[in-house]
Amino acid sequence: MPSYEQITRHDDSNPAENPWVNGPPLPETITIVPYDPGWPRRYAALSSQIRAALGDVALDIEHIGSTSVEGLAAKDVIDIDLTVADPREEQRYVPALERLGYVLTIREPSWHEHRCLRLTEPRANLHVFGRDCPEAIRHRMFRDWLRTHPEDRARYADAKRAAIPGAGNVVDYNARKQDVIREIYDRLFRAAGML
Repeated sequence: MPSYEQITRHDDSNPAENPWVNGPPLPETITIVPYDPGWPRRYAALSSQIRAALGDVALDIEHIGSTSVEGLAAKDVIDIDLTVADPREEQRYVPALERLGYVLTIREPSWHEHRCLRLTEPRANLHVFGRDCPEAIRHRMFRDWLRTHPEDRARYADAKRAAIPGAGNVVDYNARKQDVIREIYDRLFRAAGML
């Protein structure tokens, strides 16, 4: 189990590392839509397919990100965290996921050995982390905090809308809302007695 210090630290990937498996994505229009009550069902269907494809290679599967928080406006993209024993052993999970239509898009050895696979239809991002990864723990904590703290849920929704203007890709959009995300993390870590 990671320490409090590992969980509360804001880690970034090595800026010299090129994470794009097939080159950077093209700029895309980012649209925030109202919460869709169908998102949990979409996640459940995707999760079921992933479990069936991977069997016991999938140690854990979690619905994370904004679509996992009832009432939160979001991009219409389901974010999923998949825990495997070792993300570096791509042969153990990537081929099976590719048969489901996922494409390995990001490989970040410097950031918790993170891998991200993208599904085009229905749109989903599958984030792969190893066992006891601090980032996966952070994702669940952030989701659970937003589910029970409407003031931060609203603050985050406002930050997302404010981050849309400006050119670039999703990475740029994420960078523009980072300060608010870190403020919320600070509050939730303090409330949990971790800081």
